[in-house]
Amino acid sequence: MSTPAPTTLDLNNIQGDILSGLPKKTQFYITFNVVDVAKFKKDLNKFIPLIKTVAGVLKDRQAIDDHKKKKLPGLVPLTGVNIAFSHLGFVKLGIDDSTLAPGGDQDPFKLGQRKDAITTLGDPVKLDNNPDWDPEFLQDIHGLILISGESHASIEKKKLEVDAIFGVNTPHASIKEIATIRGDVRPGDEAAHEHFGFLDGISNPVVNGFDTVINPGPKTVDPGVLVTGHPGDPGQTQRAPWATDGSFLAFRYLFQLVPEFNQFLKKNPVKKDGNNNPLTPQQGSELLGARMVGRWKSGAPIDVTPFKDDPALAKDPKRNNDFAFAGEIDTQLRCPFAAHVRKTNPRDDLEVPPSPIPSIPVGPHRIMRRGVQFGPELTDEEKHSGRTTKGRGLLFACYQSSLVNGFQFLQQTWANNANFPPFENLPGDPGLDPLIGQGPRVMSGLDPLDEQQTVSMPTFIVPRGGEYFFSPSLNGLKTTIATAA
Repeated sequence: MSTPAPTTLDLNNIQGDILSGLPKKTQFYITFNVVDVAKFKKDLNKFIPLIKTVAGVLKDRQAIDDHKKKKLPGLVPLTGVNIAFSHLGFVKLGIDDSTLAPGGDQDPFKLGQRKDAITTLGDPVKLDNNPDWDPEFLQDIHGLILISGESHASIEKKKLEVDAIFGVNTPHASIKEIATIRGDVRPGDEAAHEHFGFLDGISNPVVNGFDTVINPGPKTVDPGVLVTGHPGDPGQTQRAPWATDGSFLAFRYLFQLVPEFNQFLKKNPVKKDGNNNPLTPQQGSELLGARMVGRWKSGAPIDVTPFKDDPALAKDPKRNNDFAFAGEIDTQLRCPFAAHVRKTNPRDDLEVPPSPIPSIPVGPHRIMRRGVQFGPELTDEEKHSGRTTKGRGLLFACYQSSLVNGFQFLQQTWANNANFPPFENLPGDPGLDPLIGQGPRVMSGLDPLDEQQTVSMPTFIVPRGGEYFFSPSLNGLKTTIATAA
């Protein structure tokens, strides 16, 4: 495919995690509250030079590539720092963020995720009408600092530098640390795989005017789908100047019940593949997991290789994302309608639907997924008992120019909707997204030879916290949020 036009994005103004992703083997997510506004604004001016921009990340990635080409030992020492603020953080700082919340009091950014979790996202609720979250996320949160790096030593050293700027744990602190959560890329062959074992992060959107390599797959998106103030941003013409070149960050603290997930696969293997060939119990369990996710653990899409994994295909960037669910509106033979990758990116299900269903563009609802895994590998005890005893999961993070069109929409309208996708004359409801859907968990299409059969399943991912933030541009930080030196 053709290379996009030269970028008009100011890569020195956009925080690095948004478009290019901070390189990391490990990462801190640090939530904080501002306790001294005047001092914080002065301290922020000292903090800004630490922020890694998109331009800085591209230099880091080039250094990593050069290191690999030279076959040098070890990893390139590097760190990356970004910062983001909640609506309550902007209120505390006296910043008018009204152009970030066009929906007024019910806008998810202004509402905050703690309330949105109950009204929209469907998280479990406690008797006190709060979401069933960890205490650290049931209090007001003003901001989030990301610190990424190649080693624990690197990010710990950088955190000491950040702490010193804001006077953390001193009588003159300008912020109070609420929680620091460390995530780590999984070890060895499981690197880039989430804790259920599936390769992650394959299908992030390709951005017009930024990405220079465009492999076959979903349509590219305009930069404003992810970055405020650019074509594709639904609020482009209303953004305050300081609010351009930023992005909304949806953060979720997600615990994965891995032993229980593995037990479910083991107890419910698919008996035969779609060609009526018998499967061993292990093969049947692997196929069940692949049909729940929409990809094999290798990352190979089942829409391309529905009944047998193909690791070579998974490693080929020109093939591993080149599928569209085309012509599959009346059958779940190749891929269940509710499979995770189909729920969260329906591709041709919406963009090339059968008449008389109108075409709906998927592009405005794309998100840029980041985040990292946290917690230990499975213990022998957990493998034997099938019960989780250690906390592990995903520090989920995604960027978008509109929470209404992005994360909130994907969770509420697609993942939590048993009737989605909306084809006519379906044999039954597709069911919820089997991983992130919130509600009664019943899914059809898991048996390719009995597509109407429904399977009930327990919850495998438990949300324990989160918040909505806005990652401002460097210019926005300097001109509006910080006090100049």
